[in-house]
Amino acid sequence: MNLKKLTGQAIAFETAFILVLIILSPLICASQAPNIVLIITDDQGYGDLSCHGNPVIKTPNIDELYTQSVRFTNFHVDPTCAPSRAALMTGKYAHRVGVWHTVLGGNHLRVSEPTMAEIFKENGYRTGLFGKWHLGANYPYRPMDRGFDEWLGQGDGGTGTTDDWFDNDRVNDYYWHNGERVYREGFAPDVFFDAAIDFIEKDDDEPFFVYLSTYLPHHPHTVPDTTLIEQYPKSITDYVSYFFAGLNRIDQNIGKLRNALEKSGKASNTIFIFMSDNGGTAGVKLFNAGMRGHKGQVYEGGHRVPFFIHWPSGELAQGMDVEALTAHFDVLPTLIDLCGVSNKTDFDGRSFKPQLFNPDKELNERILFVENQRTLQSIAWHQTAGMFKSWRLIDNKELYDLSNDPGQNNNIIDHHPDIVNKLRLAHQKYWTHVTPNDRERPQPTVGNPADPETFLTTSEWYLPKGLWNHAQVAKGSPFVGSWDISIYESGIYRFELRRWPREANAPIQGIPVFNKKIDSWTMDGGVDQLIYGNEMKALPVESIKLEVGKYAQVKKVSGNDTHITFDVELEKGEGSVSGTMLNKKEEVLSGAYYIYVTRQN
Repeated sequence: MNLKKLTGQAIAFETAFILVLIILSPLICASQAPNIVLIITDDQGYGDLSCHGNPVIKTPNIDELYTQSVRFTNFHVDPTCAPSRAALMTGKYAHRVGVWHTVLGGNHLRVSEPTMAEIFKENGYRTGLFGKWHLGANYPYRPMDRGFDEWLGQGDGGTGTTDDWFDNDRVNDYYWHNGERVYREGFAPDVFFDAAIDFIEKDDDEPFFVYLSTYLPHHPHTVPDTTLIEQYPKSITDYVSYFFAGLNRIDQNIGKLRNALEKSGKASNTIFIFMSDNGGTAGVKLFNAGMRGHKGQVYEGGHRVPFFIHWPSGELAQGMDVEALTAHFDVLPTLIDLCGVSNKTDFDGRSFKPQLFNPDKELNERILFVENQRTLQSIAWHQTAGMFKSWRLIDNKELYDLSNDPGQNNNIIDHHPDIVNKLRLAHQKYWTHVTPNDRERPQPTVGNPADPETFLTTSEWYLPKGLWNHAQVAKGSPFVGSWDISIYESGIYRFELRRWPREANAPIQGIPVFNKKIDSWTMDGGVDQLIYGNEMKALPVESIKLEVGKYAQVKKVSGNDTHITFDVELEKGEGSVSGTMLNKKEEVLSGAYYIYVTRQN
């Protein structure tokens, strides 16, 4: 026997075995990695939960999650939706990543910024978004372009926004599914949770990241039947009853989702997070947990929200509170830390992993800022709260100490110059950090094969006052705006200009006629024209003008025309698009509210 030969074979076998382990190790790690379910509600305040002391609403399933979770009682987001979501998805200040508004194009997450979905997808996760995105409606800003394998939603900003199906009312509606329109029966929150459950239950060895963003309880407040509101006493206004009814349905669905996780055997190794995107709205007058302020304001009630995190096999603390100052942009660094995934991104937030095991553990002190700019030019300290320990400096002119004044009733700015100066100096550094290119306009790409048809709507007009929903457009607003675009490749592009979106099937000079079955109820009873009512206005449009770069052309409009098309030869590069509707005297009535753009073969 040749011992030398055997030894060589053994070494070769051992080497091959080690190589196989190296190759398979990412797959082995991926199969053991925790799943993630991140639920974010829309406009739910800190006080809109029975576990937070609300005397009226009952949220038993969220309450159960509360008892099992690490609860953050000093957790903050921005005072409005899109900025909070941008910070959550990137781990950075929203202002820094180009999101400073909910409309006017200010809700488009800068393309160069890696998202939570992209990071986890690159690390072997299946990724799904079910519900609201609000960070861009066209390529390259859509969820599918930012790391999500699956997306089901309505308008980018919500039901009734200008890229949503025209007569959606949250019951038996049309949805965007991976860039295509699909019809789904049922109440919107049920549709989203059911789709998320289907995604979770796929027999797959890959871990999953599910971002479940409910749209509710944000208005329009509709329900599929009136039994959801009959539980509330007549002493509560209809508006609050419908608002709470939406939350009740979310609570029911959270229970259903958690049961599905248990049955699938995936509950133990799933990080389950519940939070909201900004302060409360309808419910704050009834109960606001002792806070001042509401959505859109930089007092505590505008940006302090619930945050619960639960992971059974991770052995996190249960039923304990973290009182330290934390925020939305801490979530991504924390999940990366918990899941052990690779990452090369720098964050403004930091991991709070240590506090998940020891909620009393103190981390290094820091100063945080939240803001509600919503201005065409950035303004230092406009609608801004600086936060340090229990101190809150509001708009650089009001100072409160929450340890003595949780309701922010006593402005003590003249009594603590050291604290004020500390926060002002920190804001100078913050402002230098976040403002470069902060008002650059989004550029949806036309002609890209990933998005063959670009749908331009008024919510991206860069104007002092935004037209962000179909209802505003239906009234015939006289505003005129434009869109910046990126042209993917040279060729002939067709621009289809409309007064009404396609599904309204209405002439430019007329108004839509609806035949939709009454399937939802609001405070005013059953409706089939939920958002539009009797406020749709016919415009005396005689012609439409299109301008694309140096190209400009006017075409006549006849009585039956639902749209006017222009075929324009464009060079690869950047450009600007505007359309105007003109009367008989060729005076401008308004901009063309909806433009569909396709590259012709």
